[in-house]
Amino acid sequence: MATQALQHDDDPRQVTGPLSADQLDRLTRRLAETAEHYDRSGEFPRAGFDYLAGEGLIGLTVPRDLGGRGAGLVEAIRVLGAVAKGDPSVALILFMTYHYHATPTRARTWPQAIYERLARDAVAGRGLIGGLRVEPELGTPVRGGLPATIARRTADGWALTGTKIYSTGSTGLDWFSVWAKTDEDEPRVGNFLVRSDSAGIAIEPAWDHLGMRATVSHAVHFTDTPTPLDHAVDIRLPAQWATGASDPGLAIWNALAISTIYDGVARAARDWLRAYLNDRVPTNLGASLATLPRVQEKFGEIEALLQVNRTLIRDAAAHHEAGDPPGAVAVNNIKYLATANAIRAVEIGLELTGNPGISRKNPLERHYRDVLCSRIHSPQTDTILIAAGRAALGN
Repeated sequence: MATQALQHDDDPRQVTGPLSADQLDRLTRRLAETAEHYDRSGEFPRAGFDYLAGEGLIGLTVPRDLGGRGAGLVEAIRVLGAVAKGDPSVALILFMTYHYHATPTRARTWPQAIYERLARDAVAGRGLIGGLRVEPELGTPVRGGLPATIARRTADGWALTGTKIYSTGSTGLDWFSVWAKTDEDEPRVGNFLVRSDSAGIAIEPAWDHLGMRATVSHAVHFTDTPTPLDHAVDIRLPAQWATGASDPGLAIWNALAISTIYDGVARAARDWLRAYLNDRVPTNLGASLATLPRVQEKFGEIEALLQVNRTLIRDAAAHHEAGDPPGAVAVNNIKYLATANAIRAVEIGLELTGNPGISRKNPLERHYRDVLCSRIHSPQTDTILIAAGRAALGN
């Protein structure tokens, strides 16, 4: 099927206004065409990104003075939701690039030439970037500790050695932002930008998970991998990271984007379920399953869960853009509630369908596998609820 372009008169990369509901629907349908294929193959979803590049959507959050659309959180959430409803693996990979360009601290603190290069690459449909932070021994740095990955000073810059796991987008990214420590007497820790085609990089196909298979979140091994001196774009003493010397918008973007992506999965499941219930006419009933009061009740529960999600996510995004952002505890509570609601919404679909719901010939099985992956994203439930409890108790 030929790619159906969004409606515009000029190069889509020059369009700056919000996408219409019809445009978002077409985007969802186009990505959904290949979602099952990439789930089964476990390959990087190249067709989806080629499509997004052609529509000028890789550079959605790049500032307008660098050629991007300059979208804020509200519009980025709308687009990510449509992408996730079609293929959530594409959305999770895309979110990282949106995140890097949407948080102004990066543009102000990174060397200008480096940031502008990544920004213009994104506008041109390239420049996908992802953060590589998790390690075999450390786990996620969110829970503390220093990385084992070492950045050693060389005559030309830095050489990185170490292993990162759960590296979302690994085989399709253009840039890695690698969390590493320096080999200095007083080590600094932070982000080193590394081109994905640099020497000394080996990607081990270790990602074989329940869901989100097309995120290709493989292990990436670095062996004296070179990167220029100024590509240490944000390195600090550990104490400076511990005191929270970072953009507070990062937590908001992370929580709302993760919530949106898995809410999109639940909405895709809801849409399939609605068609199934209306089309299924058991011979002993003589009418579709959708006419049964019990089915209507449970489908109404799905609708209520998704309505709550939409209200929570959109309200928080709007307040953020209006200069009244929710605090970290509040926004992480939204992530906890929205992902739990998304899981429950898909589970209800399985209850209503029985065996057909877990058959691989139907997408509900894939949606359920994907939505369960929402539980592993940082911050995880225990971290969120302990913080909420402490805040409420005044500790």
